[in-house]
Amino acid sequence: MTDKMFPEGAALMIGGSGGVGQAVCREFVRAGTAVALTYNKKKDVAEKLAAELRAMGGRASVHQLTIGDAKRCEAVLAEAAAEHKRLHTIVVGAGTFAQQLLLAEMPRELWQTVMEQDVNGFFNVMHAAIPRLREWGGGSFVHLGSAGHLSWPERDGISVAPKAAIEALITGIAREEGRHKIRANTVLLGVIEAGMFLELTRQGVFDEAWVKEVHKNLALKRWGKPEEIGHAVVFLASDKALYVTGQRIAVAGGYGL
Repeated sequence: MTDKMFPEGAALMIGGSGGVGQAVCREFVRAGTAVALTYNKKKDVAEKLAAELRAMGGRASVHQLTIGDAKRCEAVLAEAAAEHKRLHTIVVGAGTFAQQLLLAEMPRELWQTVMEQDVNGFFNVMHAAIPRLREWGGGSFVHLGSAGHLSWPERDGISVAPKAAIEALITGIAREEGRHKIRANTVLLGVIEAGMFLELTRQGVFDEAWVKEVHKNLALKRWGKPEEIGHAVVFLASDKALYVTGQRIAVAGGYGL
């Protein structure tokens, strides 16, 4: 454990069973705070991670959540708060699996489904969390966004566009809730060796030609590690960033420079 960086309570990691989410949970525990992590369908993965976090000396609880379900969002916030007395951070890293399609090829049904689940889902989380954070005297949101904000990645619009909408809400939270000591920031993810990227690679979506093309847009000629996202999230959530709000940190290897 390191010097104390957080108030009492826990960080709620929404999407904690994902590859990046797991790494974020580990970094929170290493920084000395408890974690409440959510999963959608991967209960076994979430339970295994929680056991690992406890073995590291941390406190961890596990909660099932589909963020598109507003009532369940309210219930999970209540459950996690009861388990850990309060939450000091809400990290939102859950998202629909992103198919690689040009905007002109995207089925209307897919677009509507992703916007409903991801954007309205974030709203559900925000709506459930803000009154509680006000009551607890403040806290922070950290959104796991996309470095596609910096340079448009062709065929990745179904991932970038919803995150851009969420980014607008993050800015709104920062502006409107600062008076209540609530901060809101984003980590923009580049290509990270975890989760969705590894699955799409296994499916053959990202071939050698794609790798070479993407590397042209990277200052650092490698993919990111999930723990590197965790380091940035922990900083933004911690007391070391108490005067940081409405900001974006791109952990993307210099993508788009």
